[in-house]
Amino acid sequence: MESFTPALARKIINQRVDSEMEQRVALLRQKANEGTLTPEEDDEYKDFVESVDVISILQAKASRFLSQHRG
Repeated sequence: MESFTPALARKIINQRVDSEMEQRVALLRQKANEGTLTPEEDDEYKDFVESVDVISILQAKASRFLSQHRG
């Protein structure tokens, strides 16, 4: 958080996946629920889930930064 600026924090908070990625993840989620993922798809899905976790942590830290640096 030492490198955060208000502008950077807002950019991090506002990050979203594009529609193409949303569609891909929806497909992988469906296949995971059905138990039909290939090993490669399983790796891709796990990588996505881990990425979401990291991004969520960064967004929470950015939000905390902004709440502490309003003014």
